[in-house]
Amino acid sequence: MSFKRRLISAGFSLFGAARLHRLAGDAFRGRGLILTFHRVRPASGEAFAPNALLEITPEFFDSALTRLRQSGLEIVTLDEALRRLVTGAGAPFVVLTFDDGFRDVAQYALPALRRHRAPFMMYIAPGLAERRARLWWVELEQAVRRLDRIRLGALDLPARDAREKAAAFDTVYCTLRAQGEQALRDGVAVLRDRAGIDSPALVEQLCLDWEGLKTLAGCDLVSFGAHSMTHPRLRQIPEAFARAEMADSRDALEAKLNRPCPHFAYPVGDPTSAGPREFALAAELGFASAVTTRPGMIFPDHAAHLHALPRVSVNGLWQSLDALDILLSGAPFALWNRGRRVNVG
Repeated sequence: MSFKRRLISAGFSLFGAARLHRLAGDAFRGRGLILTFHRVRPASGEAFAPNALLEITPEFFDSALTRLRQSGLEIVTLDEALRRLVTGAGAPFVVLTFDDGFRDVAQYALPALRRHRAPFMMYIAPGLAERRARLWWVELEQAVRRLDRIRLGALDLPARDAREKAAAFDTVYCTLRAQGEQALRDGVAVLRDRAGIDSPALVEQLCLDWEGLKTLAGCDLVSFGAHSMTHPRLRQIPEAFARAEMADSRDALEAKLNRPCPHFAYPVGDPTSAGPREFALAAELGFASAVTTRPGMIFPDHAAHLHALPRVSVNGLWQSLDALDILLSGAPFALWNRGRRVNVG
């Protein structure tokens, strides 16, 4: 387990044992929050599952929607949340967002969303719908699963069992993430090709195509937002390239789905992937809002920073209503952000 995961796990244990989040009351909740989901599907049961943090089960998703209603938060569209944020009117809100357009959202999440009459936002990278973009983090997982040894540059790592594979994945992931975007993609491609993985076929298996997205668009609960064309870490690429990735993704979505897509989500979305340059680009391109994956609640001060909004990830490694309650309190983010309510640096 990585240091970051150990830290988060220790934080959940501390809050759960001491009930610190309950003592805080409403002090850290702000106006509301935007939740991040990726995949909703039955548990795979795999011992080696490094991307499990991006997956939750349909059962937990359904119970989470029930708990959100019980918490006093109103599940609203992103447009309504922004209206409440800017005007200061309305009850505390929560916005549900899904990144990348995985097929299992339509298969497993949509029935629960319909039962709860819960609106949701899908952030789509058109390159995935067209099978031209890559799910490089899934390629890396599949490659490590298939190979018994991981050789890449100076790395030579055993990968014979689940424990060794997890360690190898973490090492390769961290090593490549520390490099530029092209180096990351090239490095994963070496392992992908060595393991015999077909990138377009993998995207076809996991992601909705245009026809699937058009079918989903028939649901009155869904909105669509742009997520770049090919899912690069925008801060790691030249400005002109980043601008085109952002603008072209919106244009493609609006042309294919025949509806406005005024909102944006930065791929990966952490500070190494989206920063002040990208926030300025989103505003310059006329997006109504843009979301990061920087963790935090939405506070009134965010009305002046609509292109750098935080989100709260519902992490598949901690699928419990107790963990969800801790997140909804906002207390962990007050510590994580060292008291800052707005983080746009």
